[in-house]
Amino acid sequence: MKTIGRVFLREGWRPSAAPRHPVLFINPRSGDGKAVRVALADHAYERDIEAVVLPPGQNPRELAQEAVSAGADALGMAGGDGSLAAVASVAAAHGIPFVCIPVGTRNHFALDLGVRRHDVLGALAAFTSDGIERRVDVADVNGRMFLNNVSLGIYGDAVRSPGYRDAKVRTLIETAGKVLGPSGRAPSLRLIDDAGRETGQLTLVLVSNNPYALDRPFARGTRPRLDGGRLGVIVLHAPGDGTHPPARAWTASRLDVIAADTVHAGVDGEAVDLESPVTIAIRPGALRVRISARHPGMSPSAPFPLPRKPRWLQEKPAPETSPDE
Repeated sequence: MKTIGRVFLREGWRPSAAPRHPVLFINPRSGDGKAVRVALADHAYERDIEAVVLPPGQNPRELAQEAVSAGADALGMAGGDGSLAAVASVAAAHGIPFVCIPVGTRNHFALDLGVRRHDVLGALAAFTSDGIERRVDVADVNGRMFLNNVSLGIYGDAVRSPGYRDAKVRTLIETAGKVLGPSGRAPSLRLIDDAGRETGQLTLVLVSNNPYALDRPFARGTRPRLDGGRLGVIVLHAPGDGTHPPARAWTASRLDVIAADTVHAGVDGEAVDLESPVTIAIRPGALRVRISARHPGMSPSAPFPLPRKPRWLQEKPAPETSPDE
């Protein structure tokens, strides 16, 4: 453990010189206009951070690439998790630091990274000499980088619903009722992981950049770490498949999901269509990140010991099939 001022740093974080030409991209529509309400662009300029407010329909990845070509040595994004991943992918490709400013609705990546989500203006200190740095993992799905998770099947269908962002749980339940009910057709997905294990008759596949803490009552739905070098895998079997428990979870470094048609997916909460086979892989330590030294720098679930898995969620057993069979 180290200290900077009064802030205790967990292993992995280190002091780092401030970038000379940082660029921050701002989505003024994220989080119901949170960046506008706190005058984020004005505060960025006061700290000598170039602020670029995204017009509607503008691709943040293209603008980030242009900024690097113009000499940017650090990139930041104030927006939802999908736009964070777009800018972070450019930072990772060029080996420069990335800063997450939490102005989205959920700010899942900020939470697991250890950024205080209510301290939007304080997060700007990551660009200055008060910033600290470390490397974290990212993951790719069919060549597209994501920071949090990719969902296929029921959840991928739910993300496409207009009501999803406003009522995620209700929309997911309604979607599950339609596809799993008597008159519905469940999506049929097949998964092959890095150990050659094959699992079929799946209605949902959720793959995360490092596994989620599934049964920690005070931090459920967060990831204890972002540098474990493993994908978290959660699958839900089709109704009536009595050969398996309803849901299972395990980890892998790579996997393929196979479907008969184009796969509806949610990638960091954004609806996309993916061609089968869908290939998902972890990229350990691929992204340099900076945060304020006054922020925690760890996930809410990091301090808690690993609990026993709930009964409904069983570990994946020995391989069901092998290449030699």
